[in-house]
Amino acid sequence: MRSGLWLLSVRHLQHNKLQTGILGLCIALSVFLPVTTHILTSRYDDDLTARARSSPLVLGTPGNETDLTLCALYFRQSKLEPVPFGQVKTLRDTGFGVAVPVNVRHTAQRHPIVGVSAEYYEERGLTPARGTLPLMLGDCLLGAHVAKTLGIDAGGHLFSDPTDVYDIARPPTLKMHVSGVLPETRTPDDDAVFVDIGTCWILEGAAHGHQDAEKLTGNKVLGRREGTVALSPAVKEYQEVSEKNLGSFHVHGDEAKLPLSAVLVFPKDDKSATLLKARTNLKSEFRIVVPMQVIEELMAVVFKVKTLLDTFAAFLATSTGAMLLLQVLLSMRLRAREMLTLERIGCSPGTVGQLYACEIVLVVLGGVALAGIGVATVTWLLPDLVRTF
Repeated sequence: MRSGLWLLSVRHLQHNKLQTGILGLCIALSVFLPVTTHILTSRYDDDLTARARSSPLVLGTPGNETDLTLCALYFRQSKLEPVPFGQVKTLRDTGFGVAVPVNVRHTAQRHPIVGVSAEYYEERGLTPARGTLPLMLGDCLLGAHVAKTLGIDAGGHLFSDPTDVYDIARPPTLKMHVSGVLPETRTPDDDAVFVDIGTCWILEGAAHGHQDAEKLTGNKVLGRREGTVALSPAVKEYQEVSEKNLGSFHVHGDEAKLPLSAVLVFPKDDKSATLLKARTNLKSEFRIVVPMQVIEELMAVVFKVKTLLDTFAAFLATSTGAMLLLQVLLSMRLRAREMLTLERIGCSPGTVGQLYACEIVLVVLGGVALAGIGVATVTWLLPDLVRTF
């Protein structure tokens, strides 16, 4: 008899396809929304806090702390005033920890070019899957996603993006040699192009290489005076660093004043971190922020939005439940003659109730299954939120 009840339930639902489909979609939506919100928010929170936890302190210029944190940790270009390179030496001289310069002011194929020192790879635990770390000026190390997207491997070449195609005074694009490729880490490192901080000076136009000025003649020399040679704009700068011209690259101006986006600081212990924050924030024009605190404030806003969505989902679930109940009541009235026929052929009143229960269970299971497919599809197709942050 029970198999007959299920068969009758299925036949009735198939006969009323539109009604069944609407109920199933409403149930699926009321399940899909809170489950998806919870999964994505939890994953977002875990990934963001993991990145922030691995970066204890960030030094930058006063302003938007969120902007500074996103720049130093997630390689988003910042509108804050740059930090002079000399601050790295100042932090290192304190002996409180490791200071890593970070320059995120240029791109290559729309991927951020991140200038760092060798300490960055050590602190992050990054070792190339293929090739080596940048060993000389002009070398670059590709994140796993960059290498896959561009189809470039160790030994290849990558050009930097022009800073201003209409300004001939700006430095030209630089042809960089790909020294290695990082393994996938599921962090913003996957979408970055890492270079030595000296390569950033070339991209900034603060360093360049050209022919030996003492050997130039003709219209390439504007004048000579006391060992100084004034060169004409006709002298072309090298657009690629090689073993042959490496020695000709030099920095113009004071290196301590060259711009950085931020400085990552990895203190030796909690005491060193506290002292470093206090001395810097009270006695200098720069500011040290704690990325974990910034991310927690950011996630507090996200969770407020999640609460709003959860409230909406609860209202939707209540409405769906009321609609399902109304549908059952209307169905009982419309199917009164059908149920009377079942009673006359020997079905008990309890069997009629079981028939309605079977139909409700089938609709609910169908809605939940549809919601499960939707959740799986979204979590699979949606790109990594941290990498797109």
